[in-house]
Amino acid sequence: MLSFIVFAPAVGGLLCLLLPRARESDARWIALIASGVTLVASIALFVAFDLGDDGFQFVERLTWVDSEAAGFDLQYLMGVDGLSVALVLLTGLLGVVAVLVSFGVSLRPREYFFWLLVLETGIMGVFTSLDLMMFFLFWEVELVPMYMLISIWGTGRKEYSAWKFVLYTIAGSSLMLAGFLILGFEAGTFDMRALREMEISDAIIPLNVLFALLAAAFVVKLPVFPFHTWLPDAHTDAPTAVSVMLAGALLKMGGYGILRICIAILPAQADDWAVIMATFGAINVIYGAVLTLRQTDLKRLIAYSSVSHMGYVLIGAAALGEVGLTGAALMMVTHGLITGLLFVMVGLVYERTHTRDIGQMRGLATRMPFLASAMMFAGLAALGLPSMAGFVAEFTVFIGAFERFEIPTLLGVFGVLLAAGYMLWAIQRVFFGPPDERWAGLNNRVQWWEQAPVFALGVLILAVGVYPAILVDVLEHGIEPISGRIV
Repeated sequence: MLSFIVFAPAVGGLLCLLLPRARESDARWIALIASGVTLVASIALFVAFDLGDDGFQFVERLTWVDSEAAGFDLQYLMGVDGLSVALVLLTGLLGVVAVLVSFGVSLRPREYFFWLLVLETGIMGVFTSLDLMMFFLFWEVELVPMYMLISIWGTGRKEYSAWKFVLYTIAGSSLMLAGFLILGFEAGTFDMRALREMEISDAIIPLNVLFALLAAAFVVKLPVFPFHTWLPDAHTDAPTAVSVMLAGALLKMGGYGILRICIAILPAQADDWAVIMATFGAINVIYGAVLTLRQTDLKRLIAYSSVSHMGYVLIGAAALGEVGLTGAALMMVTHGLITGLLFVMVGLVYERTHTRDIGQMRGLATRMPFLASAMMFAGLAALGLPSMAGFVAEFTVFIGAFERFEIPTLLGVFGVLLAAGYMLWAIQRVFFGPPDERWAGLNNRVQWWEQAPVFALGVLILAVGVYPAILVDVLEHGIEPISGRIV
């Protein structure tokens, strides 16, 4: 089942490429079917996941490279636990959302949907890989589709933003690969399951340095200050669908790597680095929020808010306790839902106004009541309003981290106040106030493919906020073995 979930989008992408030019507009329907089938399979996987069964489930294993001389094998090895199965479901959902908000793409739609679906395959592969080298290969797979999607279908300084993303990712990945090779040769295996059970006490470099090598790519992808500058540029110039996948799923690869590899395999070194992680997490929250307050581009504002919110993931992870780690994992999933909805709304507004300049928009609520209501809902979720998913995640992080890191946690709480300020300010400026006559003839019709993602994400945000156990219980299944390794 896992191989089907991972590669079904890529197969759909290949079918898009095979369409004759006269029917290239049909690529959107093929992409919708491929992403929809993947979502259905992801839901089935989530429902079939057994909370009473410890360890990884639905494991698929095949020897890929058998090297007796080297003393280790490379494996095609896939499996999921509670942490990864939730992220697989999130990616499947956002894949459908990304396709739906791309229904209006007219420039080379065959190639566009091919790259979008290959991107989904790369992200799915990261969340299901249990072999370090296989993990690395899928990690690198997403580079090409991201570059193509931004540089061809983006806006503004699209080539600059695409290259900036690639260079930052490659720089981090090179250090991660070095760390994987050192770890694999030292342990005699690249199997994450085996590595998690080992007590690694020695390597050709100090283990704290090894931890830093492994963490390098993850903090760039999360991203963590001062390695965050690629994110606002990539978001600003990327198509709406790419922003949805980037903020909703791609960033979560960084948090997932920290939990799955850095903390689970090197718990003692994680404890040594915990203070630094918590400190940079707090810096992320405050620095990102302050920069968000200064933005005049609506999409860039949401991008910097993601930088701020990813600081909570780092604070929760640094706590190294079960509650803090669960809060970090929960933050990744809920932020994916909320920020995905925010970028959908920004894209829908931009398609009608052809501007993202907050200063040029005013009183749009009277012209676009549906979009205004949905944006208000998404904004309230982003600032952590009780009964919505964001509140549950932030509260869990605070509870889990406060006992160990009081000051970073308090700074995180202050970040919530800043979030309320910048989010409410932006919504008030764009949608309320005296109506501007320049928007009198604005098209307020919302198509079904625009409404569907809004309602789907909105329902899930409320569902998790009202009854978080549907997600927390699953995430704890993956977090307990990790927190149990902490001395």
